[in-house]
Amino acid sequence: MNLKHIVLSGCSGGGKSTLLAELERRGFSVVPEPGRRIVEEEQRSEGLAIPWVDLAAFAKRAIDLASEDRRRMVDEASWVFFDRGLVDAAVALEHATGSPARTLLASYDRYHQSVFLTPPWPEIYVTDTERQHDLTEATSEYDRLLTAYRELGYDTVILPKVGVGDRADFILRHLS
Repeated sequence: MNLKHIVLSGCSGGGKSTLLAELERRGFSVVPEPGRRIVEEEQRSEGLAIPWVDLAAFAKRAIDLASEDRRRMVDEASWVFFDRGLVDAAVALEHATGSPARTLLASYDRYHQSVFLTPPWPEIYVTDTERQHDLTEATSEYDRLLTAYRELGYDTVILPKVGVGDRADFILRHLS
C-alpha cells in the first residue's frame, strides 16, 4: 500500500481534472487520467481501444497505464494525486467482461485508504472529444465506482459541490 497515492475518482465531468490542476498549482505531484490519455492516442492513430468502440480493450490499456503510473510515482515523498487509477480501470473491465475487479486488483498495491469521489454535477457536465457518453451513463459509472470502492474496503469521501479551491482545501484538511 502506498499511503501517499491519493485517488480522485467519481463521475465523469464532475471536476476531477480541474481539481487535479489546482492541486498541481499548489505544488503536489499529479497524474492525469489514463482514460483521457488513451482516447487521445487512439484518436490520433485511428485505434479502436476507446470506450464507445471496445470497452474491454480500453479498460485493459487503462490498467496497464495506471499500473505504470504507480510505478513511476513510487518514490515521491509527498502526496501524489491520481485522476482515476487501477480501481476505475478494473471496474470498467468488470463492466465490459464480467471479470471481477477484486480478483484483478489482488496483485496490485492499494492506494491511500481515503478515495475522493466527485458526485454527478449536471450544472458543470459537458461532453467533448474524449468524453462522449451522456450524464446518465456517467452517473451509472459513478454508482459502479462508489460501490466498488466501498466493497474493496476504501473510505469513500464524496466531494462537496463547491469551487475548486474549496474542494482542494477540503481534501487537504481530510488528509492532514
